[in-house]
Amino acid sequence: MRIAISSKSGCGNTTVSTMLSEKLGYKLINFTFRQLAKEKNIEFWDFCRMAETDDNIDRELDSRQVEMAMAEENCVLGSRLAIWMLKEADLKVYLEASAETRALRVFKREGGVLADRIKETEGRDHHDSARYKRIYNIDNSDTSIADLVIDTNDKNPEEIVDIILKKVETLKH
Repeated sequence: MRIAISSKSGCGNTTVSTMLSEKLGYKLINFTFRQLAKEKNIEFWDFCRMAETDDNIDRELDSRQVEMAMAEENCVLGSRLAIWMLKEADLKVYLEASAETRALRVFKREGGVLADRIKETEGRDHHDSARYKRIYNIDNSDTSIADLVIDTNDKNPEEIVDIILKKVETLKH
C-alpha cells in the first residue's frame, strides 16, 4: 500500500508521515525542499527564492519523490504535492490547519519571532501555491483529490495518525 500525505508547511506532515510509517512498518519517503537545498549546499530561504524562477527545482524534487515511492511496495510519501504527484497512491491524505496554527508550530520548532513566522508562513503559502499552479496547474488548496482531509488545528500527531490508521484498516478489508 502506498500512502500519500500532503499539506502546507506546519501542518505536521513530516511528524505524521514518520509516525505512520513506523506504526505500519512501511518505508518513509520524505525528501523535502530543505533536504534538496542542503544537498545542493544552498541556504533554505535562498533556495526557495531560486525555485520561484527555476521550475526544474520543483520538477527534480517531485520526480525523485515519486521514483522513490514507486520503488517501494509499501510506503508513506509525505510532501507538499504527494497526493497529486503519486497518482498510484492507494490512500491520499491532506492535512490542513490555519496559517496562524501552522506558524505557531514552526515557531515552536525553529524559534525566532512569532510575527515573523506568521508572515513567512503566509508568504511561503502564496509563493508555493503560485509555483504549483504555474508548473503543474495544481491548486494545492483544492483537496477534492484527497481520500481523507484532516483538520489538524486541534489535534496532536497521535490523533491524526489514529484517524489515518482507521482509514487504512477499511482499505485493507
